[in-house]
Amino acid sequence: MKISEILGSGKVTVSCEVFPPKKAVDLEQVQEVVRQIASYNPAFLSVTYGAGGGTSQNTVKIAADVQRLGIPALAHLTCVCATKEKIAAVLQELKENHIENVLALRGDIPPGVEFPTPRQYQHACELVREIKAAGDFCIGAACYPDGHVECEHKDDDIGYLKEKVDAGCDFLTTQMFFDNNVLYNFLYRIMAKGIHVPVVAGIMPVTNSKQIKRICALSGTTLPPRFRAIVDKFSDKPEAMKQAGIAYATEQIIDLISNGVNAIHIYTMNKPEVAGKIMENLSEIIG
Repeated sequence: MKISEILGSGKVTVSCEVFPPKKAVDLEQVQEVVRQIASYNPAFLSVTYGAGGGTSQNTVKIAADVQRLGIPALAHLTCVCATKEKIAAVLQELKENHIENVLALRGDIPPGVEFPTPRQYQHACELVREIKAAGDFCIGAACYPDGHVECEHKDDDIGYLKEKVDAGCDFLTTQMFFDNNVLYNFLYRIMAKGIHVPVVAGIMPVTNSKQIKRICALSGTTLPPRFRAIVDKFSDKPEAMKQAGIAYATEQIIDLISNGVNAIHIYTMNKPEVAGKIMENLSEIIG
């Protein structure tokens, strides 16, 4: 099933993200993670492509596993380190595995890598057009409520986002955020610019303090004082931090749903127990 159909149902949907293993020997472990998360009946499961395409060889394989479990799969596709020939080959592989949902991303430029080369894409909107031309895919793209870390002005960032939507995006998925007011403000701003495709809210349950420091350094995501207080209080108590992180994410989701944001995407970090606990907390809300 196409994700655009799922999001167009008008129902509250909760989906999850998993990432492939860095080493082939860990593939079976990730497949077990997928099976466990699939047992919670997410609306769909997205599978990342890996930094610089580093785990891309397993993305299609795991996405195919997801679909065999009866869950729609969303395969990430990153173009930053891929030639146009490589992208064409991956799209063909997706077709052969009956995967019809693709999240089109430029990706982070690895240190020391010359970008772009003549046979590479420079922007995600170029990748969106290529996927659109390649077949009947449902195409998603990323958006950044806090603004993209490489973009100085938020209005410019929304302008680039409009280019992706105009190129053929069917829906958008947000970068993680920890202040819902940031998302609400972002949604008003993109609507004012003529962006009307569904937006899926990306939620990261933070379960350890090192994780949050790394995330904020990479993404430019800001932390509200309330969340900083939680991290400061429980950073040296792993189980307490995990419980508090799940509770905070649950509260975020409840507030979003209460305010009409019906599509939620949980960045699970391959932790089925975290996704399961949040789903349990929301059982009557999304049931």
